[in-house]
Amino acid sequence: MKKTLAMAALALAVSFGSIACKKKVSDAELQTQATTVVTSNPNASVEVKDGAAHLSGTFADEASRDAMIASLKAIPGIKDVHDMSTIAAPVVVETTSAVDPAVQQKVTDAVKDFPSVKVEVINGELTLTGNVSPEQARKIKMSVDALKAGKVNYNYTVK
Repeated sequence: MKKTLAMAALALAVSFGSIACKKKVSDAELQTQATTVVTSNPNASVEVKDGAAHLSGTFADEASRDAMIASLKAIPGIKDVHDMSTIAAPVVVETTSAVDPAVQQKVTDAVKDFPSVKVEVINGELTLTGNVSPEQARKIKMSVDALKAGKVNYNYTVK
């Protein structure tokens, strides 16, 4: 019986000793690990205080922010993640042409007798492309100039 009690006391002492010897991760170590995780997004930053990660910055979308939070929570020693970040507003690009469709149609009608010439809008400007003779080039230029269509790029090849 004495041996059993002695063994139980020894086992209890060893278990308390191992728990007490467990090394607590410092905020500096957690900061290093958290910073390594956050470097995948150059617009984000993290600060660790008392085992809690404070995430700030801008993310492209909700999914990338959620993934970052999950990665931070996976670090052993991080108790909580406080999200102070924002989602970037989507960039809207207008694709409207600077050329009035009616003007483009008039120019197309003016060069209809020259099937090798194409009328396109390139970089917001009317552009004529194709292969023409010198005489055709003069006729096309006179016809298009008479329309007062504004800026027109004559990028056809004169042969």
